[in-house]
Amino acid sequence: MRTAIQIADSEGLDALSMRRVAAELGAGTMSLYRYVSGKDALVELMVDAVFGESSYPTTLPGNWRTRLEVAARREWGMYSRHPWALRVIATPQPPIGPNVLADVEWAMRAMDGLGLDPTTMHWVAIMVSAQVQGAALLLVNEVEAERRTGVTTRQWRASKTPMLLEILESGQFPMLSRLYAEQGDAIDIDKWFEFSLRHLLDGLAVLIEGTDRGPSRGTGPAGEAARVNGAKPVDVARQAGGTGPVDGAGQAEPDAARGLMT
Repeated sequence: MRTAIQIADSEGLDALSMRRVAAELGAGTMSLYRYVSGKDALVELMVDAVFGESSYPTTLPGNWRTRLEVAARREWGMYSRHPWALRVIATPQPPIGPNVLADVEWAMRAMDGLGLDPTTMHWVAIMVSAQVQGAALLLVNEVEAERRTGVTTRQWRASKTPMLLEILESGQFPMLSRLYAEQGDAIDIDKWFEFSLRHLLDGLAVLIEGTDRGPSRGTGPAGEAARVNGAKPVDVARQAGGTGPVDGAGQAEPDAARGLMT
């Protein structure tokens, strides 16, 4: 497992194969199939392994916001160390291993006891993770571009600076000209990530801390519509076209249930 992860870290997933892992281990390729059925199965095990590299605090720290920050920064750090993992996990069909599920479980526990139903806690957990993944895409693309072209981001920017200055000097882009004058064209991805996370959580505070929740009303879309229109969540859910049973949050469960990760 460690050998496969090292290959993916240094060369990307495209360089990973059962033959390559076997060669690194000094073993026969077919011998690996005693342990895994193929590359896809190996990659799923790799993702679950990197999700379990760093442990969560044994006790929940601070309030819900602090806990979600811990979850987000933990995931951010994992993508920083293993950029290839984003390509595997950010999909409607992600690997479902114990460490991946523990990640979602911990984020949901961060909001336990606040009056949110499980559906809403799950959506919030996925929302925070999606913010991390969107920011991590910049990291992943940077690594892949440097590996593909041999040109670092610093070198690429230096080569584009003359053209950029010529365009800005035309006067057509006053806001971008101000920005360039203040900070140049470099973007600190880590600072941008912290900025985006902070303001995402500011928005979630409106939901988590500022919503009046009655015991019979959910916080999902059906519950929101019920609060606006005075209808019962069950009625709103059924009017929305759901054909499955209605859950405790007033959600009409679809015929084809989505997974825990999406």
